[in-house]
Amino acid sequence: MAEEKKLIGKVTHFFSKISVAGIELSGTLKVGDRISIEGATTSFEETIDSMQIDNKGVTEAKAGDVIGIKVKDKTRAGDNVYLVS
Repeated sequence: MAEEKKLIGKVTHFFSKISVAGIELSGTLKVGDRISIEGATTSFEETIDSMQIDNKGVTEAKAGDVIGIKVKDKTRAGDNVYLVS
């Protein structure tokens, strides 16, 4: 079965020293979900191990939340974030 991707948010910030992406969500995201971050020069998939809202660990975030997640590669503001199922 082919993977399905659903747009779930956009990268708003990238903190290169700590490799953390700030993402504004347009849907629900949970720890353990697989995401794909795609942009003009960005393309990688990652499983969410942890995420934070206002420096507090959370297991689930909803539309409108701005979360921080550790990422394995550089992202840029404006990159799209997709939920992979």
